[in-house]
Amino acid sequence: MKRVFLVSLALLMFAGAAFSQTGGVKRRPLPWEYGRVVINNYSQEAGLPPVVFDHWLHRAKYTCRLCHVDLGFAMKAGGTGIKAEDNMQGYYCGACHNGKSVLDGRIIFEACGKVKTGDCLRCHSLGQQVKQDYDFQRFTAGLPRGRFGNGIDWEKAELQGLIKPIDYIEGVSIKRGALPIPKDTQLQTNMAGMPDIIFSHKKHAAWSGCELCHPEIFGVKKGASYSMDEIFGGKYCGTCHGLVAFPSLDCQRCHAKPVY
Repeated sequence: MKRVFLVSLALLMFAGAAFSQTGGVKRRPLPWEYGRVVINNYSQEAGLPPVVFDHWLHRAKYTCRLCHVDLGFAMKAGGTGIKAEDNMQGYYCGACHNGKSVLDGRIIFEACGKVKTGDCLRCHSLGQQVKQDYDFQRFTAGLPRGRFGNGIDWEKAELQGLIKPIDYIEGVSIKRGALPIPKDTQLQTNMAGMPDIIFSHKKHAAWSGCELCHPEIFGVKKGASYSMDEIFGGKYCGTCHGLVAFPSLDCQRCHAKPVY
């Protein structure tokens, strides 16, 4: 009974937040569309379709920290201002997409360099019929299921060793010593009947390290409070959850302390 109540409450909160922010409820993205980012800072001006970036594939191969800290990708779509020249000089996408780096036993295709006619559409693919190297259904067939977002429990997939995101690129990343990981933290909720949040630094550190969240997103002081309105508005947890990580309407993933 409690589970039905929590899920129903979450759906109502999510629908209300979506409606208030957009003036109408958006279509729920398909699993392979969840986390997709369209980059169009300069593409159409150059006569190319916008770039379509699928987070589901890249997050299965690399940590969030590697891309958003070491490579310097902004946390908001279009915030980086990537240019073809940047990629050709080995920055941003070009750190891996250089025609030399190897992943899964094959060379990663080059971005914006000496590409053949039509190769640009591998990334500049919005509205184009482009065959992808990785098919979502086949790639995720053996991964544990989740209820929302991509429909994949990426946290469990990493924990079980089914995916092993890379967190270091030679010549780009700095070799760092491991930091002590704080224990799980209990965050009290003010809503009657809603379980308290159990926040795991260990789980988040596996993907984001420390510096992706601190100090820019969460600050460094203990005892701060966060409202669901702020989270649904894209602040704090909502910086990732609801855009790439599982959406905040999956209440039980966070509000996990049993209620007696």
